[in-house]
Amino acid sequence: MSRSDLQGSLDLLVLKTLSQRGRLHGYGIVLHIQKASDELLQVEEGSLYPALYRIEQKGWISSEWALTETNRQAKYYRLTAAGRKQLQQAEESFEQMVKGIRAMLRYA
Repeated sequence: MSRSDLQGSLDLLVLKTLSQRGRLHGYGIVLHIQKASDELLQVEEGSLYPALYRIEQKGWISSEWALTETNRQAKYYRLTAAGRKQLQQAEESFEQMVKGIRAMLRYA
């Protein structure tokens, strides 16, 4: 996969996570992706935080500092209206890609 495809996939995972779980900090996003994928997907901090920054710059998520359950400061992320729109487009694009790959695998 190209770098932009990988970034797009991570963006999709983050946006979907926030749409399902609401407001989460970075570690919570990582845990949700792991759990929801039955431990098949592992997101490293070195990939997640640049992605969160990039997604926030695009206006798809917003962030705020708050205390965690253990009284530590953490940046919490939330999906914006633009993020919900982007998520819908990304899901449709992903489904089309999967459909094309399935068709190719059946044909080959």
